[in-house]
Amino acid sequence: MNAQPGQDALQAALMAQADRAARIIPPLWPLSASVAVNPFLGLAGETLPGAAARLGRAGGIPVTMPRSFYRERWRAGEITPADLAAAVADDPDAPGLATVEAALLEDPMPAAPIPTVAALCADATGIDWPSFIADRIGAWASGHFDLGQAMWPKTVATGAYESWRAFATQDLSPEIAGLKGFCLRISREPLAAPAAIRRSCLALGLPQAACESYFTALLTGLGGWAQYARHLQWQAERDGGTDQAITDLLAIALSFEAALQAQFGREIAGPWRQAIDAHATPVEPNTDQIIDALLQEAYDRAAQRRFFAAWRPAVSQNEPPARPSVQAAFCIDVRSEIIRRALESLDPGVETLGFAGFFGIGVSHRRLGSLSGEARLPVLLKPGLGSFTCDVPGEAAEEKQRIDARARRAWGRFKRAAVSSFAFVEASGPLYLGKLFHDSVAADHRPDGDRAAPQLDASLTAEQRIEMAATILRAMSLTSRFARLVLLAGHGARLVNNAHASALQCGACGGFPGDVNARLLAGLLNDEEVRAGLAGQGIDVPADTRFVAGLHDTVSDEITLFDRDALLPSHAADLARLDSLLASTGRLARTERALRLPGAAGEGDVARRGRDWAQVRPEWGLAGCKAFIAAPRRHTAGASLAGRAFLHSYDWRADSGFKVLELILTAPVVVASWISLQYYGSAVAPAAFGAGNKLLHNVVGGIGVFEGNGGLLRGGLPWQSVHDGERLMHEPLRLSVVIAAPHEAILGVLEKHPNLRALFDQGWLALFAMDDAGHVAARYHARDGWTDLDPAHGPAVLAA
Repeated sequence: MNAQPGQDALQAALMAQADRAARIIPPLWPLSASVAVNPFLGLAGETLPGAAARLGRAGGIPVTMPRSFYRERWRAGEITPADLAAAVADDPDAPGLATVEAALLEDPMPAAPIPTVAALCADATGIDWPSFIADRIGAWASGHFDLGQAMWPKTVATGAYESWRAFATQDLSPEIAGLKGFCLRISREPLAAPAAIRRSCLALGLPQAACESYFTALLTGLGGWAQYARHLQWQAERDGGTDQAITDLLAIALSFEAALQAQFGREIAGPWRQAIDAHATPVEPNTDQIIDALLQEAYDRAAQRRFFAAWRPAVSQNEPPARPSVQAAFCIDVRSEIIRRALESLDPGVETLGFAGFFGIGVSHRRLGSLSGEARLPVLLKPGLGSFTCDVPGEAAEEKQRIDARARRAWGRFKRAAVSSFAFVEASGPLYLGKLFHDSVAADHRPDGDRAAPQLDASLTAEQRIEMAATILRAMSLTSRFARLVLLAGHGARLVNNAHASALQCGACGGFPGDVNARLLAGLLNDEEVRAGLAGQGIDVPADTRFVAGLHDTVSDEITLFDRDALLPSHAADLARLDSLLASTGRLARTERALRLPGAAGEGDVARRGRDWAQVRPEWGLAGCKAFIAAPRRHTAGASLAGRAFLHSYDWRADSGFKVLELILTAPVVVASWISLQYYGSAVAPAAFGAGNKLLHNVVGGIGVFEGNGGLLRGGLPWQSVHDGERLMHEPLRLSVVIAAPHEAILGVLEKHPNLRALFDQGWLALFAMDDAGHVAARYHARDGWTDLDPAHGPAVLAA
């Protein structure tokens, strides 16, 4: 009678440990709406050495580059003795400087993971059980989690564990491989995942002290499947619900482990006991992990020193014109820095601004003919508005669009169906040669600018629309000096035959292009009722100011303008001049980018890359990102930042109560940190946090990719997104955040948001303050607060 309460308490304790282990796994969004994710998201409360220790024991995952990487840069003089000394001095627990310098000559052994039962059984039997388990879980998961790719979708049970249990009792592959009685064993397992976890842990002889570490290792070993399940949990919790898929996956992995233990337990008894003891020990970084983190810190400081010095001579204190000839607002995405600089160079009267690519309008957007909405906003937020691309929902044109879409889907399924695919290729394949050639060479891939403009839900009152417009303009630091023509340019990437296409879209728009958000805002700001209401909010928009939406194609650097008919006839000359400026701007930007793109002989080659079906590097995306700067544009204008900085327009003097500062630090900075650390993770640990080689990819369930025909789902960025075939094109740096605002105001925001502060306190981001002259004047330290920097030497050296 007393056994059940004891079992319940054990089960509750195990589920709490399983939940903590699950939260270390980074979420993976599906390919249709790729979102850059910080792979160290669940470790934000730990330092870099602490993360290295935890991930090293879980999967042998590094969090820094090999020691030889830093040694090469030390010998080349990129990392100076001052950089290394500053890194060591900033860490009270660091070994002495001489010890760190001596370690540069060594090549330590990489961290070895604590083995699982499957790994020990592989050594004992010669059968690669970890790969076999990954293959069988992948075979089931690709059907269970399928998002519509499969022609014959499997019947999905209530939960992931229940679905797998039904699959496993019919799967003879484990028994053929040598795991005797597996189907019968699984049929006798508990029906619910929590009970299955408890039973497996008892069978494995796991003490509670070892469970969280062991669970982390098993989930890490599931790769992208655990990451996708974590995404389902993350999204459900954001929306006020819950999802147990990742716990179910843990139960599945434990079931395999327990089955292997039951059959081969005697052969691995000694090593398994050692593994259990290792999992039960506290997580502590070793000396090599501490030294590698110090070398990474020195490398970061060296890059900061060079980067900040590069723009310092270009700082201009010239007074801006009373009224710009054109204002152009672009996403803060680093790719916008190149085109903003090119546009400004062609006309000194042009003023550019940087703002989040969803332009402050977070909507669930329903395309013409669609019944479902797309979340066009950062994934950190939940859509609060709806929009649609149709004058009247349900009208005849929309119904025709829906019918056409169904017909295309039916035709596509027929072409790929098992009973017709080969006959279709035999009979019709040659007819598609012309279409392939046309799509690759001659097709016009520009967006349709004549399509009906998107509209916000009609339920918004006039007061709500006015308040929304005023809030957005203040957040953009655009409340005065309006030009006659204001361009709101979202961005996207038009390309073909690329599974990771959405990863090149606007990260602030949930992996979609930013055209919808830009058009919605332009329509809102051109509304006469809204314009009249803005005057009552203290924002006087001149009667002759008109807002026009555009889309910057980051592959071709072409900018398409939408809804031209909304402009006044008096603005025809302004629009023609803007068209000419944008065409010249695109040529300049392509010429600069051609220097970095493999195989691009000139700017003409850059524009065609998106149409090339064989192109694995249509553009570099956000590779090279290293800084986030929130400041007036005059502090960086004229300096070539080489497409490496997120530039957010911000004037703290116009920020009442520092509300905009709080918004910038808690939203755009966090999104930028996810992007930066995703590129960092894909560079330092491509096997764990990268998607592998594009040439070997097979799309799975519309979620992610296999590298080859099976195995684990791969998340993160493809190797071709960070490497040009000879060298890394993304420097593995942690993001430097530079804010032009009073020190006390910045600290006030950090005090209000502990999770944000942890990113800086634990070293995942570096924080700097810019003074009124545009110089990077102080660095934030977790224990010391602000420390002044010596402007003559840059951020690596503290002022005397």
